[in-house]
Amino acid sequence: MLALLLAAATACGSPAGAGGEHICTDIGTLVGVGFDLQPGIAAKAGNLTLTACWPGTCVDRVVELHPSTAAGQQTCAGDSCSVRMVPTGGKNGFADLPRLPNAPVQLTVRLAGHPDRNLTVTPKLSYPNGLDCGAGGPQAQVSIDDTGTPTER
Repeated sequence: MLALLLAAATACGSPAGAGGEHICTDIGTLVGVGFDLQPGIAAKAGNLTLTACWPGTCVDRVVELHPSTAAGQQTCAGDSCSVRMVPTGGKNGFADLPRLPNAPVQLTVRLAGHPDRNLTVTPKLSYPNGLDCGAGGPQAQVSIDDTGTPTER
């Protein structure tokens, strides 16, 4: 199995402070916009709908929302420690937008029972293996507060 993983990876420059080759895997990057809804708005939200527009293109998506979690209290027994994930009351989702540019994009965000909200985001290239391995694709992150106001994170 290790040979298979190494065969799927390529070596690239060493990261700063490292003492050897940095391995660049074939890990993928989701391209699109992630959403994080605060608990007050999440309790009232079903799904979120999105229209994303950039020069020459507009795309509509229904964004399925899932309960958000965070690390809870750490417990230790002997030499072993663990942390359980606990619900935050918020929700999160991701709009898959394969041709999303890393340039300004106009978003219209719709939540049932709330007015449409518009904002501009600038997706940034993500580097799932680090800067030495090249970009995996652009992503933007949006937080929606308890009043339904979206802001880029």
